Amino acid sequence: MHDNEGARRLRRTLRRATWIPAVLLYAAAFGASVAVRLAMPTEAEATDVGRLMKAKVSKIVRINTTEDVARALEEARRRGLKVSVAGTNHSQGGQSFYEGAIVLDMKSYNKVLDLDVDRRVIRVQSGATWADVQEYANPHGLAVRTMQSSNVFSIGGSLSANVHGRDTREGPLIDSVESFRLMLADGSIRNVSRSENAELFPLVIGGFGLFGVILDADIRLTDNEVYRERTVHVDYRAFPDYVRTEILAKGDVALTLGRLSAAPDSLLSEMYVTRYEKTNVPVSAALARLAEERNVEVNRFVFGLSRKFDWGKSFFWDAQRSVYAKQNGMLLTRNNAMRPPIEFLEYRDAQKTDLLQEYFVPLDRFVPFVDGMREIVRSEELNLMNVTVRYVPQNEEAMLSYARQESLALVLLINSKRSARDVAKLEASTRRLVDLALEQGGSYYLTYQLFPTREQFAKAYPQAEAFFQWKRKWDPELRFMNEFYARYAP
Repeated sequence: MHDNEGARRLRRTLRRATWIPAVLLYAAAFGASVAVRLAMPTEAEATDVGRLMKAKVSKIVRINTTEDVARALEEARRRGLKVSVAGTNHSQGGQSFYEGAIVLDMKSYNKVLDLDVDRRVIRVQSGATWADVQEYANPHGLAVRTMQSSNVFSIGGSLSANVHGRDTREGPLIDSVESFRLMLADGSIRNVSRSENAELFPLVIGGFGLFGVILDADIRLTDNEVYRERTVHVDYRAFPDYVRTEILAKGDVALTLGRLSAAPDSLLSEMYVTRYEKTNVPVSAALARLAEERNVEVNRFVFGLSRKFDWGKSFFWDAQRSVYAKQNGMLLTRNNAMRPPIEFLEYRDAQKTDLLQEYFVPLDRFVPFVDGMREIVRSEELNLMNVTVRYVPQNEEAMLSYARQESLALVLLINSKRSARDVAKLEASTRRLVDLALEQGGSYYLTYQLFPTREQFAKAYPQAEAFFQWKRKWDPELRFMNEFYARYAP
């Protein structure tokens, strides 16, 4: 079927479907938070969401109590085995497993332990998800300050990756953390904060589970405000100035998200920006009700068309114009703005996979980076599905900081075959993108594939050598291990 004819037929078929606005909006806004259930198919094999890496492990231990963690560590010491820590397993570069290791599956270690409403601080076990936090905090008029676009990730995993969100007033997650408890390789437990065992604080947050097992954390919350959603078209070349004048300079913008086109005819040239503006509207019972996902299978099918056809990408991008017009002015709470539909993005193809990559570039280097990325996407024939853009303020507290300067973060969703040939091609393309980011004075995110070279890693993270030295101080037997450390440590 010709691309244009396919698009026309699809429009005729779907014109009256009431679920189209939701899938178009969320596919564009939240496609960068791919959610697939934990992929640990057997007791002897572990893999993660990208399904490009896997390892035969000694065993997978489901953690329910603190004593379970201690027993697993004692067994590892006795048998001379390594230990890896896994949450919901959404990393894509083996950060949560290692060949021959004991893998701690933390998903069942998921209790909310305390909520101090007056101080707006929640204490939660590391296996709980942000959805668990939202459900517990929402009746008290509280909301999460910083998390990924989706709420399916675990607290421990988010801390280990030092995630960032869409709130322009908030830095990476480390900003929101008051303290946490950490079990070291010898089974001892340390309270860690900026004043107690302080040298561990910037190492563990953003340290990918290499220093110990995060047991629970005290995390600061904020008010569950009511926002008005507005989406505008912005020339991508004017976007850095738009961020400065229309977002940062104005105190009424809470959350923001940019979207660059992945459609062939407007590839990385057309752009929309959604702003969530603060209001004085009180939180009614109807607004406070947490949204639940619907039409999962239908939405999965529609989004899947853009994986296979260029006209599917064009259809999605073109149709969003009317969607944004209908959504403009809609009221929603912070919790619901940070609770998007996500299950429809689950991808079941046995031969292909959806992969995420993220690059950080200074505001003034955004345009040359996008222009360079467009050339790479076209020349490498990457099946680019989605690109979102978020503002990231400077924050160097974590030792492996990706936010050493005020930046714009570009999150790419790429569909690829899993064959050795295609993975090798993607690896080469990724290295070109990393070089491009480095040339623009930027960096890249470490929680995805291990395609960048050691030289690229060292240039993007100049504190890496010191980080690995601290690792050997706190874990001299290298008990905690993952594929990330094996790839990049000296």
